[in-house]
Amino acid sequence: MPPIERLSREEVRSVDRRTIEEFGLPGIALMENAGRGVFELLISLGVTGPVKICAGKGNNGGDGFVIARHLDNAGIPVQIYLLADPAQLKGDAAINYHVASRMGISIQSDADFNHPEAFRAFLSKADWIVDALLGTGVQGILRPPFTTAIQIMNEAEGNKLAIDVPSGLDCDTGKPLGTCVTASQTATFVAEKKGFALSESKQFTGTVHVLDIGAPRQIVKELLKKQPF
Repeated sequence: MPPIERLSREEVRSVDRRTIEEFGLPGIALMENAGRGVFELLISLGVTGPVKICAGKGNNGGDGFVIARHLDNAGIPVQIYLLADPAQLKGDAAINYHVASRMGISIQSDADFNHPEAFRAFLSKADWIVDALLGTGVQGILRPPFTTAIQIMNEAEGNKLAIDVPSGLDCDTGKPLGTCVTASQTATFVAEKKGFALSESKQFTGTVHVLDIGAPRQIVKELLKKQPF
């Protein structure tokens, strides 16, 4: 078997930056491809709904809004819980939030997580819970409200799918940052992350699916050639 390709946090950022700046593919196209890919993965896993998407204010949350749109278009019940003020959303994430909102998709927002019991109720009776809270850029020990939200997510019934990395997992070390989502499936983009090589990370990622988002293959090849062996 060929060796598994894995990228670090900085290499992942490099792929996104170069795709946008050097090749001219807009970031919103990458987000669309990511969300559509996760939607198709959910369909292949037999999703029936309801799907509950837990979104943060970054691009992970933006991916969640795209996923919700495709699920809604497919007639699969979907709701979003946003742990951010919609006014805090920027760029591509903000665009996709407004599209989902205009489509009439249910979006509850709780920026300061003042209503944990409402979040617990939101997650009840979910077929799938999609973790779109935090992405690869997170470092340091997690603090409230994310620690509380992740604990509630882990206690909830329903299958759990993490976007790119489980929220709370350091993508370079594969170790939890104090608290981490325990997913049965992880949809990661472009390549596996460095931390996935750590065997202990599997208890958080579950089965890892690498999804193509349209980034030029040559960028990844160049990065892999520079990696020490």
